[in-house]
Amino acid sequence: MEIEPLEILKWIGVALAAGFVGYFGRYLAVLILDRVRGKKHETISKERPAEPKSGNTTRIEESLLKIEKKKAKQAVKQTKKSGKK
Repeated sequence: MEIEPLEILKWIGVALAAGFVGYFGRYLAVLILDRVRGKKHETISKERPAEPKSGNTTRIEESLLKIEKKKAKQAVKQTKKSGKK
């Protein structure tokens, strides 16, 4: 049984085409899902106004909590990066 060069090229082309369709098909699906999810989140936020977490917190306290959370995330990232080296 002899394998012809055109047969090899045909199967290489099929494999490349399948990979191309698989990658970009997945990418397109992710974009569509993100768009659908984004619209759902927008409609939910429009229907129901945002409620404060607790009655005693002010905007300043909330922003300070956000800053502390960001600093904690950065510290975790730095420890992960230093552990990989």
